[in-house]
Amino acid sequence: MAQHPTHASEFEPALRRAWETGRRRWPQIDLPADTFIPHLLRLLPEDSDTGSLEPQLQPLDLEGLYLACACVNAVPGALDALERNYLAKLPGLLGYLKLPAPALDDLCQKVRSHLLIPTPDGGLRLARYSGRGALLIWMRVVAVRLALSQGVTTRETSDEGALAALEAMPASETDTELELIKRRYRHEFRQAVREAFAALSSEQRYLLRLHFIDRLPTTRMGALFDKDQSTISRWLKEAREQVYEETKRHLQERLRLSSQEFDSLMDVIKSRFEVSMSQLLKEDEKEERR
Repeated sequence: MAQHPTHASEFEPALRRAWETGRRRWPQIDLPADTFIPHLLRLLPEDSDTGSLEPQLQPLDLEGLYLACACVNAVPGALDALERNYLAKLPGLLGYLKLPAPALDDLCQKVRSHLLIPTPDGGLRLARYSGRGALLIWMRVVAVRLALSQGVTTRETSDEGALAALEAMPASETDTELELIKRRYRHEFRQAVREAFAALSSEQRYLLRLHFIDRLPTTRMGALFDKDQSTISRWLKEAREQVYEETKRHLQERLRLSSQEFDSLMDVIKSRFEVSMSQLLKEDEKEERR
């Protein structure tokens, strides 16, 4: 097994740069490098080597990790900074859950307690933040998990058939919020995607069906349209973007969420949007063949 970076002096420059990145964001919070670096090392795989450390550090939210580490170690000013810059923003990020104000306040307070009250072993759950994703988004996921575990009251919909695309999405650690979208917005999302697709030209719809249903490579599609591969790729990109933007517009009209609430909702949907569109097109294809 490769040497763990804890014992490798060649890691020191990279680790100190990571510490300095966090410290620049929070200059008023005096977290020693000797405290932050061991905390960071615990988050790295034990078989890290000098060739893999930089790529592992680069995507981490080092500013969030620095603040979380400072809170865990009771550094003066750290909890105040966490409250002002993170916890205070949670209600706005969770607005799309459509909870009554008292329930939303209660949920945010539960997040505070969950992260900051010591566990039976004496540690804070905030120490589990790995930096793989923004701290604020991680806290939002924690909040949604708490809401789901306690049973969120959902709005009834008249649509008995669940949106196949969303129902097919697995609820992994990073997709927990999709559970709430399945419950709340499946009918609206279904209609928005269908209307957006209907607004395309017949050529664009045919192009997307070839891509999503027939799985035709762009080289073969080019021959059908008498165009080169780069043109077909550009057309596909434009058609997908048009469907996405039109879906956003229809959803915003229907849901009437604030800009911040709507952006939070679309953040959750965006990474799976093409899966959703593919599923809907396949569903339509089956209906047309009946």
